Amino acid sequence: MSYIANKLLGYLRLMRPANIVTAVADILAGVAISGFWLQTHTFTADWLLPVLCLALATAGLYGGGVVFNDVFDAKLDSVERPERPIPSGIVSKTQAVILGIYLLMIGVLAAFTVNPVAGFIAMAVALAALVYNKWGKHYNIAGPVNMGVCRGLNLLLGMSIAGEGTLSNYAWLALVPVLYIGAITMISRDEVHGGKTGPLKLAALMYGIVNAIILLIAWAQHRLLETLPFVAFFIFLIYTPLLKAMKQPTGPNIGKSVKGGIIALIVMNAAWATAFAGFIPGLIILALLPVSLALGKAFAVT
Repeated sequence: MSYIANKLLGYLRLMRPANIVTAVADILAGVAISGFWLQTHTFTADWLLPVLCLALATAGLYGGGVVFNDVFDAKLDSVERPERPIPSGIVSKTQAVILGIYLLMIGVLAAFTVNPVAGFIAMAVALAALVYNKWGKHYNIAGPVNMGVCRGLNLLLGMSIAGEGTLSNYAWLALVPVLYIGAITMISRDEVHGGKTGPLKLAALMYGIVNAIILLIAWAQHRLLETLPFVAFFIFLIYTPLLKAMKQPTGPNIGKSVKGGIIALIVMNAAWATAFAGFIPGLIILALLPVSLALGKAFAVT
């Protein structure tokens, strides 16, 4: 492999492409919640352009965030994950910092092209990601909450496409990804060396609360039957590896549970979209799942 190709591959590995697809699913779910998806000009240029700009924004924000995760963890990764781009020498720490800054700037600027509300939310996402990478991850409670806030804000970023009105009505829904991602972040601490079943059992409870909220919202929106298949698939994806990890809480099993939880975000977002906008938006978001799975085989998710 040539030097340039190897360098580009290193940059891609830093950005976690499979995870970026799940972040785009957050945006599409937020668009569905806002009601923007159901407007009459759906799939025209006026509809598609702001959606694409928000997708670009979240790609930059998520990509930049995980790049800085590896920047701040470079010393630890040299011991625990020496194969990663920075400790292996494929990408220097300085190059990674520059890449991370570029990506975060792209994310914020792309959001501002949609409206000021989106731009300021994007700035909040970038700040929350940097706080997590530098400080938050080192705290048992604050860390998972901090990471969850990043995802919650990302859902709000998608909702911001319709302006402030939707945010005032449904901003509280951002607490659901906070709970869900908090659970994943909590158990991810043991994916290298293994751990105890306590955090896994707590995660199972938190997952259950998330599913109950989705079903209640779907019932309130009169779309329970449409949403049920997505929720059932979501439950299968998150609980299958989690239950296995609870029986044998080894590092590899916990790692698979974390990876399953991250990829399943797409299905959760499909359920949200279905609950608010119907079956078709849900299927469109679900179509991102095989893309993320394919990228997950080529690039690390955690």
